[in-house]
Amino acid sequence: MMGPGPIMVLSQNTKRDSGKKVQMGNINAGKAIGDVVRTCLGPRAMLKMLMDPMGGIVMTNDGNAILREITVEHPAAKTMIEIARTQDEEVGDGTTSVIVLAAEVLGVSQQFLEEKMHPTVIIQAYRQALEDATNLLREKVATPIDMENKAEVRKVVQSCVGTKFIAKWSDLACDIAMEAVKTVSMDMSGKKEIDIKRYAKVEKIPGGSIEDSQVLRGVMFNKDVTHPKMKRRIEKPRILLLDCNLEYKKGESQTNIEIMKEDDFSKVLQQEEAYIKKMCDDILAFKPDLVITEKGVSDLAQHFFNKAGITAIRRLRKSDNLRVARACGATIVNRTDEISEDNIGTGAGLFEVRKIGDEYFTFIEECEDPKACTILLRGASKDILNEVERNLQDALNVARNLWMEPALVPGGGATEMEIAYLLTQMAKSLNGVIQWPYKAIASALEVIPRTIAQNCGANTIRSLTALRAKHALDAEKNVNWGINGETGALADMSELGIWEPLSVKLQVYKTAVETAILLLRIDDIVSGSKKRGEQGPAVDHGAGPDPSMMSMGE
Repeated sequence: MMGPGPIMVLSQNTKRDSGKKVQMGNINAGKAIGDVVRTCLGPRAMLKMLMDPMGGIVMTNDGNAILREITVEHPAAKTMIEIARTQDEEVGDGTTSVIVLAAEVLGVSQQFLEEKMHPTVIIQAYRQALEDATNLLREKVATPIDMENKAEVRKVVQSCVGTKFIAKWSDLACDIAMEAVKTVSMDMSGKKEIDIKRYAKVEKIPGGSIEDSQVLRGVMFNKDVTHPKMKRRIEKPRILLLDCNLEYKKGESQTNIEIMKEDDFSKVLQQEEAYIKKMCDDILAFKPDLVITEKGVSDLAQHFFNKAGITAIRRLRKSDNLRVARACGATIVNRTDEISEDNIGTGAGLFEVRKIGDEYFTFIEECEDPKACTILLRGASKDILNEVERNLQDALNVARNLWMEPALVPGGGATEMEIAYLLTQMAKSLNGVIQWPYKAIASALEVIPRTIAQNCGANTIRSLTALRAKHALDAEKNVNWGINGETGALADMSELGIWEPLSVKLQVYKTAVETAILLLRIDDIVSGSKKRGEQGPAVDHGAGPDPSMMSMGE
């Protein structure tokens, strides 16, 4: 009767050991990804040179851009890369911080797993620490900001741009970002909607200097008029936007026409002409000066428009057409017989086709109340323009976050150090084993100031100890003290003007801790693909592929 007992115990232990092995593998994979982007944090960040299979190169210190390009095999490492994408889509900033923090939170979990602490206990402590950290951020650390004060807002956007290639033109970048966000913000039934991805398009044109970059009060796109005799400049144009063909509709699949007499063919042509003429007459009845369609415009339609003095532009992208509609107050019409006076856009002040370099660009600008805009970037080469665009995207996101939630927290690791100190104090009130993982989150937060100090070559231990003492001495008074990323010395972030939007910090903490929790809950990796010669699913109890074996991919 007593036989099976010890065997049962043995199998339970084996299972627990295999679960622990997988968790250790996941932690190592997370740390490997963290090490890839760790040097990209702060103003003294190093660049990474990425080479794609086609031979092209990208040089950047943007965490998200780097992780997008590398290919990893380990499933936990893939999850880490996914969080940088989440952070980028949600708030558009803090992609490097979130990876570094998530890797550190995983790293501090290692000791508890080795001491046979159950992952559920660790997770419970982490959840509580995250909840307390977010409350402390809002109540103790965040400072409300007046969005009407342009100088204040500029300081915040500058702290994001200051670590990037565009730092030399940071004033210009801040003004562009602020203006673009202000332009596209709309109130949708009491809720703010700021869609910079769709309505603030960045157009890059090589040539000229970066100082020539600007935000247009309207839109531009790479198109020319369909007929050389059409007007290329119209003041206060009446704009009609279409989403239909201005040419004879081709028959579905196969269309048979039986021609008996020789004039039958000309009848078919007459029908086509009559159809196009009717469409053009529908349009001409509303006397537009400019007709833009997403589809084709036939030669005959061009002839009618030319005779009536109307300019036409064809095959415009849907996304561009939506921007034009928002800029000049027009509505896109699907059929010519449904046009009404309300659909005509009259909000634009000037339509002009300009030649820049070898190409023609259409400008619709000087709009009265544009809810869409185009950011025109000029620069020496395509590579420079691409990097400027990546940096500007961060600035746009920071400006958008401020408009959505106008509160700031200090940068330079000051917030992390303050929250770490406050969490350590709160941990004293906790009972039982849970306080150790709770304290570990506090120590993990210190990775941000530590990395900033490391990246500028300062004495990390000395700087960190001094900063910890500063916050412990008087937490309320010294809340804004962090590390100067240029020199490594302690500095008051409010004097340096280094601030971050509250929404970015909240998202960094939530994403990093929740990802660590997710990876700690995994105790087995089961591969769906069968190994050769096996019938059942292949089970990988090990740590998976070596996370350091990373290669470039598309």
